[in-house]
Amino acid sequence: MDALRVTEEDYIAYITIVRPPANALSTHVLKELEEALQKIEHNPKLKAVIISGEGRFFAAGADIKEFTNAPSGKEFSSLAREGQELFTKMQTFPKPIIAAIHGAALGGGLELAMACHMRLASEGTKLGLPELTLGIIPGFAGTQRLPRLVGSAKAAEMLLTAEPIGAEEAERWGLINRVCSEGELLEEAKKLAEKIANKSAVSTRMIIELLTYSTDESFEEGMMKESELFGQVYDSYDGQEGIRAFLEKRSPVFKDK
Repeated sequence: MDALRVTEEDYIAYITIVRPPANALSTHVLKELEEALQKIEHNPKLKAVIISGEGRFFAAGADIKEFTNAPSGKEFSSLAREGQELFTKMQTFPKPIIAAIHGAALGGGLELAMACHMRLASEGTKLGLPELTLGIIPGFAGTQRLPRLVGSAKAAEMLLTAEPIGAEEAERWGLINRVCSEGELLEEAKKLAEKIANKSAVSTRMIIELLTYSTDESFEEGMMKESELFGQVYDSYDGQEGIRAFLEKRSPVFKDK
């Protein structure tokens, strides 16, 4: 891989975008990201993922130069669909993905971050969907995920003005989980990932699956699925181990099965 750097430390996989100066999300970057996630998904040792960007930005947008390669709106639409499909896979990825954002997450960069399960941002970071300044619209499901995170009114303001907001405001609106100093960003992301990695991969996977229902209006369906998985996790080794450990007042020893 030449657009991404993928490393492992204990139970955590680190994916770093290394495409200066802006870490633009070209189709090449997206293909490498999909390949990296496939390998991580099938590695039982890895239990959490942190995505970050090298240099000045997390990811300052899609690769606008590539837009000119689409001979028609049909091909342009296909480009959007490919990005949407990848980001949907991320949202439903069975292992938690944390975005560690610094500098800027704009356009496709913010859409990438919103597809992650959690987002941390350093002080001074700008987040936004500025596509209207180019006369286009977001294509990687930004118009759909943003309202679910910040509400329809704030999403309308951000989308229609195309103006980014700062990390502190983004935290108030629920777009990111919390703001960190830039020097502590990756360390804070690591601490968060470690807390999750200490849990059972079985129940973690189920929680992520159930969270996908909250993005729809299928509340009743989500509750039915929750009750089904509640029974499944009870029957798992880790479910039984967790119950035993609680009753025995000790720390559980999970085996991810």
